[in-house]
Amino acid sequence: MTAPPPQFDPDTPSQPWLADVRAAVAVTMISVPQGVAYAPIAGLPPAMGLYAGALPAIVGSLFRSSRHVVTGPTNAISLLVGTSVAAQAPDPVSAAATLALLVGLFQVGAGVLRLGAVADYISSSVVLGYITGAGVLIGVGQLANVTRTSGGAGDIATKLMAWASTVPSAHPISVGIALGSAALILALRWFGAPRGSGAIATIGLGMAAARLFSLDEHGVVLVRDLAAIPRGLPPLVIPDLSGAGGLIPVAVAATVLSLVESSSVARSISARTGQRLDIGREFIGQGLANVAAAFSGGYPVSGSLSRSALNERVGAQSRAAGMLTGVFMLVVLVALGPLVNWTPIPSLAGLLLVVAVDLVDVAKIRTVLRSGMGDVAAFAGTVIGTWTLPLDQAIYVGVGISIVLFLQRARLLVGRELMIDTDLHLREAELDVPADPLRRCDKIRILHIEGPLFFGAAAELDDLLRRALADPKIEVLIVRLKRAQGLDLTTAAVLAETHERMREAGRTLLLVGLRPPMVERLAQMGLAETFGADLFPTEPGWFVAMNCAIERALELIGDGHGDRCPLVEYRDHRRERGRVDFGNPLP
Repeated sequence: MTAPPPQFDPDTPSQPWLADVRAAVAVTMISVPQGVAYAPIAGLPPAMGLYAGALPAIVGSLFRSSRHVVTGPTNAISLLVGTSVAAQAPDPVSAAATLALLVGLFQVGAGVLRLGAVADYISSSVVLGYITGAGVLIGVGQLANVTRTSGGAGDIATKLMAWASTVPSAHPISVGIALGSAALILALRWFGAPRGSGAIATIGLGMAAARLFSLDEHGVVLVRDLAAIPRGLPPLVIPDLSGAGGLIPVAVAATVLSLVESSSVARSISARTGQRLDIGREFIGQGLANVAAAFSGGYPVSGSLSRSALNERVGAQSRAAGMLTGVFMLVVLVALGPLVNWTPIPSLAGLLLVVAVDLVDVAKIRTVLRSGMGDVAAFAGTVIGTWTLPLDQAIYVGVGISIVLFLQRARLLVGRELMIDTDLHLREAELDVPADPLRRCDKIRILHIEGPLFFGAAAELDDLLRRALADPKIEVLIVRLKRAQGLDLTTAAVLAETHERMREAGRTLLLVGLRPPMVERLAQMGLAETFGADLFPTEPGWFVAMNCAIERALELIGDGHGDRCPLVEYRDHRRERGRVDFGNPLP
């Protein structure tokens, strides 16, 4: 009896290409309605939303490190473009292409310069505040499409009042289509339909109804009435750089938003899959995708959370899935472009109302509101900024809040006092708080400093030194810098000024454990001679430099220390043992 043939399982690692194809088909199916819906948010023709999901998706997946992130238009970026560029530029299409090029160049530069850590300093409360505010703006912006009336301009309150005055003249059929579309999406979600099926069903049924019932003859606005989607590949566009200078502030804001959004998506997915990311490559890949968008009729793009999550859940095995998504979008443009023209604008409005509600994450907002006042202030300030300021300025407000919170919370330098324990070893303790049974010498203090010694930490360094010298009985301060890094002119000047101030007061500052680059830097600055014999560079072995500094300190305070200084016991014990290593945990 012959064995049965092996089963063809598309989920097995031996057939990753089929899993990538399946994932690409699923992602393309939701990319089409999202692209058509997001472009109007940006104040651009719907075709540009499809163009932004084609070649940029191919280029982004080709160059980034994540296997699952799919690049394309997103609601947050679209809203930023719509409020900051399309609503004010005389030629929105040309301005959007130029903006995409600037964003791409800035992102590539950020990747080359390895600035990935910058995104980590944007508070999650700020990001949540921006997304929440943007979600409300998206919903308010679609109200006029729901009722087929004119919408107002200005801040959110002005838009709402202008729309409210037009409600009595609302178009009943458009209202019914919009609310029915939203209800259909929510119903499919309630019954556990696959992710993205609601958007596909809404757009599909809307196109079918428009053809069967000639909805355009009944006053319903279709995509083709705004700007028809042509059949064919995306056009070759040469961005106009003559007015690029005026777009730089918006480009910087879009760069920050896109990098934060893309890196957040990539990290959230890699946390589930275990993939190791190269954030520098992520930035470069995202930047090249924006450059591709600029030359192929698109507008600024980012890593899409919904498409990327679907790509990973359906089982994509490699970056080829994202590339295939872009290829399939090109097929849609060539074969189905005119069909999309029958999409009713109220159907897109209903879809975007659901998107807007989804962006307001009530559970996360509650978590933030239960957090500290700093997180609450960051969230509230960013939300208010999105509602009262242009969105590019709101981004800067959020970044500014993040920087302020970082500076308030960051402790660049850590200072500990080294004292003697009962076993005659050096141990760490909090400054100004001697811990029993740890003992210190009345006339000698040992300060251990960790952290970066650059200009931003100069004030902290000066404060640590002054705290350590607060007791007037202290004659010698030993500062251990073995675990400190850097040392620039500003922090070196703080050490030199403290050394000079102590010398004038008849006291001595000893620097211990300086690594060779620090010693060389002091010499280059002309400060090594200033310290002279008070400088003890690091040496091979445990605490060799420290022990030499302690010997020097005991010599400086003279024979009057007697038994009051435990450092004498430490020194004598070291001499009796004949070696330096006493099992001390400090390297």
